Amino acid sequence: MFIDYVKIHLQAGAGGNGCLAFRREKFVPRGGPSGGDGGRGGDVVLESNPHLATLLPFRYKKHFKAGRGGHGEGSKRHGKDGQDLVVEVPVGTVVSDGDNGEVLFDFDKPGLRFTAARGGRGGRGNARFATSTNQAPRRTEPGRPGQELTLTLELKTLADVGLIGFPNAGKSTLIAAISAARPEIADYPFTTLSPNLGVMSYRDFHSFVVADIPGLIEGAHDGSGLGDRFLRHVERTRLLAHLIDVSDLGPEDPEEAHRVIQQELKLYKSALARLDQIVVASKLDAANPEKLERLESYCRRQGLPFQAISAATGSGLQQLKDEMARHLGVGSK
Repeated sequence: MFIDYVKIHLQAGAGGNGCLAFRREKFVPRGGPSGGDGGRGGDVVLESNPHLATLLPFRYKKHFKAGRGGHGEGSKRHGKDGQDLVVEVPVGTVVSDGDNGEVLFDFDKPGLRFTAARGGRGGRGNARFATSTNQAPRRTEPGRPGQELTLTLELKTLADVGLIGFPNAGKSTLIAAISAARPEIADYPFTTLSPNLGVMSYRDFHSFVVADIPGLIEGAHDGSGLGDRFLRHVERTRLLAHLIDVSDLGPEDPEEAHRVIQQELKLYKSALARLDQIVVASKLDAANPEKLERLESYCRRQGLPFQAISAATGSGLQQLKDEMARHLGVGSK
């Protein structure tokens, strides 16, 4: 199961209390204060792990608590520091404040660490309050509580190329044809409910990552068809390949199909509509010649790169790979 949005609750460890103690040793007539400080509370640290692909573990565990600091002891012994808690998240996770939505950290690389909640400071023991005029202080400090907060974790797929389009446009079939990804492929709408990633090899040992984004429909930016969840995965891509089914089963007007998706990208986040894009006429083996010609003519007028492919037969796939690589600056033709 692919989970890409969760809320979690973090609680850092509280600091240990300072100790109230005095030296009482044989043959030491003037014993002094000897209470040690409490230990620091443990932090809650988030770390990006490249081997994780979903936020699914957070569906079952949402509360995370670090260790508390040990209390100070006599003979000026310092309490043990609380153990930090490391919580692993997938690469591509964006961490936001659960209350105001402020973005706190973006895990866009593996191995990054972010201290989300800091442990409380340990309290001072009475030995720290001794002065020339108060040589037997009875004052101590309690440990400070650790930070406690609610965070939103949002996973955004990291890919070089995002495949977008209406449901059943042929995106899953294409990613299966050009990579080792094996998504579910069927002839009913919304077969793909989560992004599928595939690594595409390209000439002379080059490669890049392609993401099959679940189908978008009109109103996607407002959540129709879960579109607002799917659109977040387009944000990190460098290039979009917009697939449009030009068979008789595809949209009646391929030009309007392109405009609808383009408008949804713009309404969700204007920067998405400005990403480099290749328009791909899919299902060439069953193409309606009139639809194919209209779409190609539309792309010429709009100055959009155009490719026609059949993922089922392999027709046009190498040309599409070359066009993707050219836009990404990968390898050479």
